[in-house]
Amino acid sequence: MHKKRVLRQLFRTKVFQNGIKFRGFTTGRVLCLDHSIYFKDKFDPTESTFDKILIANRGEIACRIIETARKMGIKTVAVYSVADRNSRHVKLADEAICIGPPLAAQSYINIDKIMAAIRETNADAVHPGYGFLSENAAFVARLKKEGVVFIGPTTESIQGMGDKLESKKLAEKAGVNIIPGFDGIIRDSHHCVTIAREIGYPVMIKASAGGGGKGMRIANNDQEAIEGFKLSSQEAASSFGDDRILVEKFIKNPRHIEIQIIGDSHNNALYLNERECSIQRRNQKVVEEAPSTYLDAATRKAMGEQAISLCKNINYSSAGTVEFLVDENRNFYFLEMNTRLQVEHPITEFITGIDLVHQMIRVAKGHPLKLKQDDISIEGWAIECRVYAEDPYKNFGLPSVGLLHSYQEPTAIPSIRCDSGIEEGSEISIYYDPMICKLVGYGKTRQEAIEKTRTALDSYVIRGVSHNISLLRDILSEPNFQKGNINTNYLSEIYPDGFQGRPLNAEATNNLTALVSMMYAKLELRHWDNINTDDALMEAKPEQWRCAVTYQESPVPCVVKRTSQQTFKITINDQEYTIEDNFHLSSNLVHTKINGQPLTFQIVHKDWMGNVDISFEGTTYRFRVNSEKELEYSSLLPEKPKINETKIVFAPMPGLVKSVNCEVGDEMMEGQELCVVEAMKMQNSLLAAMTGKIKTVNIQPGDTVSEDDLLVEFA
Repeated sequence: MHKKRVLRQLFRTKVFQNGIKFRGFTTGRVLCLDHSIYFKDKFDPTESTFDKILIANRGEIACRIIETARKMGIKTVAVYSVADRNSRHVKLADEAICIGPPLAAQSYINIDKIMAAIRETNADAVHPGYGFLSENAAFVARLKKEGVVFIGPTTESIQGMGDKLESKKLAEKAGVNIIPGFDGIIRDSHHCVTIAREIGYPVMIKASAGGGGKGMRIANNDQEAIEGFKLSSQEAASSFGDDRILVEKFIKNPRHIEIQIIGDSHNNALYLNERECSIQRRNQKVVEEAPSTYLDAATRKAMGEQAISLCKNINYSSAGTVEFLVDENRNFYFLEMNTRLQVEHPITEFITGIDLVHQMIRVAKGHPLKLKQDDISIEGWAIECRVYAEDPYKNFGLPSVGLLHSYQEPTAIPSIRCDSGIEEGSEISIYYDPMICKLVGYGKTRQEAIEKTRTALDSYVIRGVSHNISLLRDILSEPNFQKGNINTNYLSEIYPDGFQGRPLNAEATNNLTALVSMMYAKLELRHWDNINTDDALMEAKPEQWRCAVTYQESPVPCVVKRTSQQTFKITINDQEYTIEDNFHLSSNLVHTKINGQPLTFQIVHKDWMGNVDISFEGTTYRFRVNSEKELEYSSLLPEKPKINETKIVFAPMPGLVKSVNCEVGDEMMEGQELCVVEAMKMQNSLLAAMTGKIKTVNIQPGDTVSEDDLLVEFA
C-alpha cells in the first residue's frame, strides 16, 4: 500500500520541486498552470500517512478534503444521506456509504452511523470538515476509544474552546486580550442587570455554548438587559441544551478579524496571518478577504503572537482559528476559537502557499511542522464570496431550493478558484446549508483581486434556484468596500432598507436595450430561415427591423440593421450601437463587444410574449421587446385587477412548517405571529399584515411547503 502511494506521489513531487507552479484546484476540476497556492507546501511521498480517511461531512468541504487526500495518495470514504446519493462528493471518493435519511440528526451527526461506516470501510482516520461533528468532543472521544485517528484537535481542546465562559478564562490565562465582562454564571435577569451596570452599557448578552449568532442580544439599558437575558437563555436552551449566559462589554462598530493557526503535538505552532470577515448577515459571513486592509504590521504581529500563546497554552494540535473583534482604535479582543477548519480557509491558502488540509493530515499522523514562522509571508490578495442559493432581496437572503438545470463555474478565468460540491443537475434541498460555492479571486493587489472576482461573478451561470450573486457583485463595487471602510454593521449601514438590486445607469440601459433589439432581429431572421425553405418561393431576406424595447414601463423605438455577417447596427434616439454577432439566442453566457468595448451578460430567460431577462453585473433586469404594431395593440388591453396582498400570506421560502398559531375564524391583530416556517437552519416567523378574521388556513405543523404557496388568508 505504501509503495503504491509513493509511486502515485513521485510525479507530483517532481513537478513541485522543479518549480512548475499550479494555480490551485477547483475540487476535482481541471488545474491551471497559472499561479501556485501551494508553492511553500511540498508533498513528501516518503512521509508516512494514513491509508484511508473517512470524511464525516458532505458537499464542497468533502470534495475539498478528497482533493488533497488524493494528492497525498490516501484513499477516501464519503458518507451520504439519501438526499445526497447523487452528490459530487459521493462520486469523487473511492468508496461511499449511505448513513441514513436526509435529516442531519439521522445521518451526518448520528455518531453511531458514522462509527458503523468507519468499521465497514476500515478507515484509519476521520476528517470532520466543518459543522456537523467537527467540534463534538463526544465524537472525538468515541473515535479515540475505538482506535481511529481524528484529524483535528484533542477532546480537551474542543471542550475548552467550545464553552465561551471557559474559553475566555483560558484566553486570559494565556495573555490574550479579552472583552471586559463577567466571567461567572448569570443567575437571573436581575443579576444580569447588576452586572450590566457594573460593566457599563451597551453590553452583549450571549449564550455560553452558542455559535452562529444564536442566543445573542445587545442591551442598551436595564429593560433591554432583562428582555435580552430572557430571550437569550431560552434560545440557548433550545439550540444548545445549555442555558448559561455571559455578559460582556459591547464593542461598537467593530471589525471581525481572525487569525489562522496550526499547531502540532511537538509544541510547535504557527500563525498564518489574518482574514477580514466583517461583512456578515445574521452573524454569518458573506465576503471575506486576506489580508485585512485595516491591520498594520505591528497589530498583525501582536494578534498572531497572542493566538499562538493560546494555542500553546492549551496544547493545541491541528488547524484552528482565533477570532478577534477589533475596535476603531485597533484595540483587539478575543471573541472565540474555532477548533476546526474554517469555511473561508482558501483565502489563507492563496496568500501563504500552505495547504491547510495537508498540514492537518500530517499533524494528525504525528509529524512535526516543517515550516517556521519566518517562512510565512503574505503574497498578494485573495477575496472569497460565498455564493448561496437564496434570495438576497428578502432580508439579505432567504433560502431557495430547486434543481440546477444549468450550471457553469467561471474556472476558466485565471486565478479563480471555485470550491463547490455541486454540478449541473444537482438539487439544492431544504435539509442543508444553502451554499452553492465558495468563489475565490486572487490578485497581486487588492484591486486586481476585486476586478478578477467581479469578472468571475459576471460569468457564473446558475439556473434553477435564486442566488445572491447580485448582492456579492454590488458589494465588490460599493465605494466603502473599495476603500476598505467596513465593519460588522456594513450591510445594515449600506443597505438600510435591505438590498434592492443595482439600478442601471443610462449607458448600461442603452447598451442592454440595443442588445435586446438585436436579439429580436436575430429571432426574426431565424423565423425567416424556417419559412423560406423553397428557393422558388423565397422572399428577399430582411436586413432592417423596427421594434420597441420596454424597460421599467418606458418603451424605446429601435431600428436594427444587419451590416455584415458579424455585426448589427442599432439606432436608439439618434445614437448608433454596433454589436458583434458572436452568440446564439440559446446561449447562457455571452461575451461580445458594443462599439468596440467588451461586454459580458447572461440571457436568463425569454418567452413568446417578448419578455427578456438579462443578467448584467450580477443583477437580472426585465426587458420586453415588441414589434411596433404589438406595442400599439397592447395599450388597448384592459389592466389586470390588483390583488390585496395584505389579506394573503405566502410562503417566503420552501421549508417545513414548525408551528401554526391561528385557526379559521380567529381574530388576529396586525403584527401577530401566524406561523413559523423553517428551512436550512433558519426559522422565519410570518406575521399578520392586517387586523382581521382568518378565512382559510392551508397548513399544519409538519407540512412541507414551496416558495409562494398560499398558507393563510384573511376574510
